Amino acid sequence: MITRLVVFGGTGDLAARYLLPAVSALFAAGHLDSRFEMVCADRKGRSEAEFQQWVAAQLDHHAADTPVAARKATAAATRYRRADIQSSEDVAALLPDGQPVAIYLALPPALFPAAVTTLHDAGLPAGSRIVLEKPFGEDLAGAEKLNRLLAELVPERAVFRVDHFLAMTTVQNLLGSRLANRVLESVWNSAHIAEVEIIWDETLTLEGRAGYYDHVGALKDMVQNHLLQLLCLIAMEPPITLSERDLRDHKVDVLRSIRPLTDADIPHRTRRGRYLAGLIGDRGVPAYVDEQGVDAKRGAETFAEVELMIDSWRWSGTNFVLRSGKALGADRKEVAVHFRPVPHMPFGHHGVAAPDVLRFGLDPECLSLELTAIGPTVNTLEPLTLTARMDPPELPAYGRLLLDVLHGDPSLAIRADEAEQAWRVVTPILAAWSRNLVPLAEYPAGSAGPPRSGR
Repeated sequence: MITRLVVFGGTGDLAARYLLPAVSALFAAGHLDSRFEMVCADRKGRSEAEFQQWVAAQLDHHAADTPVAARKATAAATRYRRADIQSSEDVAALLPDGQPVAIYLALPPALFPAAVTTLHDAGLPAGSRIVLEKPFGEDLAGAEKLNRLLAELVPERAVFRVDHFLAMTTVQNLLGSRLANRVLESVWNSAHIAEVEIIWDETLTLEGRAGYYDHVGALKDMVQNHLLQLLCLIAMEPPITLSERDLRDHKVDVLRSIRPLTDADIPHRTRRGRYLAGLIGDRGVPAYVDEQGVDAKRGAETFAEVELMIDSWRWSGTNFVLRSGKALGADRKEVAVHFRPVPHMPFGHHGVAAPDVLRFGLDPECLSLELTAIGPTVNTLEPLTLTARMDPPELPAYGRLLLDVLHGDPSLAIRADEAEQAWRVVTPILAAWSRNLVPLAEYPAGSAGPPRSGR
């Protein structure tokens, strides 16, 4: 197990909101001890006292549910160093003893190639691991170039292209529910399933992330990585084991089998939009273009929807809808599996037998099954919903991912070919959108998103 984690961009939003609470949770669960050290590096320059005050404030705010002892252990294990990721001398100074280290690049994707080159020049110790946040590269060509650079630095098993969605309890249950229950696996195909929706709708707006979000937009930020990963778990063939090789091989098979969208398809099977000023509940929200840090000329979308088909024996004829939007009227974060209607209804019943729906709630985490049953009145059909509440996970998603990094288990990391195949899926869409084949629609904040007219 590696006991030293170096985070470049270590005083940014990712470290504050996710990495520090994850380390605190690992201490609370007994997965870390006094040997662990987390070094937070950036170019700002600050005193150790200032840094420790910042750490304490972030833990109090973002990790208030962990025990005080775990937060104190996290603060004691955390150090600050001023370093420029593009300076091999600065990086080498963080590797003084030649012991393996985990390098976490909590940086904008545009800096990844330069950062990897610097790590190579600094002489990364043998056995080290490198962690990269999504999106992996900025396009297909960029992902291919970055993969080549990483291959020169460390073995593929030491590269962790992380996606915290894969460590969420309910996401794990996408596989668990399928593979541990014969009743589901026997109907998990296009003969019984008409459509699968993978939805991440948010009432949240930019929340101070304009500097990042305005350069990527909803398609790259959510669909290209998070939602495609969920699609892989839903549509993959049952693997022999959940080891890194079997699991990731089957995910790549799904990505390779997604039917490419043509210029003729894209206007009918994709939507994009950007929010206007409006009300979300009783909260007034400015238009996206008026948010601080936004450049309207970039044309970044805050809403993206894509309908995909999978050319395989299991899924031919099933529609897959992937959607993510900001500043919408309601939060909806789920995978909804819509089954086909029954082929025949017995004569004499009143009411409608709506198709069954299996819902995996992602945030909050829950599981529900919508069925049709006989109501209290004779021969009357009524909806029936069965709901299971999920026990809270031992570790937050980032805690699980950090533990995998420290132990060297890449099962939930994105493999090189997988990252490239994900870009292959969205590249035609990005190209068509850049030529305005799908106009950037506008929708009021607090609404359901852009209109569906013309689809």
